[in-house]
Amino acid sequence: MKSATCGSLESNDCLITVSESDILDIKINSIVYDLFGDAIFKVVLETLNQLGINNLKVTVNDKGALDYAIRARLITAIKRLEK
Repeated sequence: MKSATCGSLESNDCLITVSESDILDIKINSIVYDLFGDAIFKVVLETLNQLGINNLKVTVNDKGALDYAIRARLITAIKRLEK
């Protein structure tokens, strides 16, 4: 199975891994999940919808990244997967 990553596990960043899949599968591990888990999920889902993607496995390991960083990491990981 082909996969790609982007980001790091440094503070205020996130490591996103995307893999080919027949279904949409989003998993989020975050140090701030209790406070922002729903917001992180929303950013990932909105980004995938904007890109027209509905069959991808996405794993987000978040260390307090802001929305724009999550979005940028996700888009970059997807572009790397497409190569």
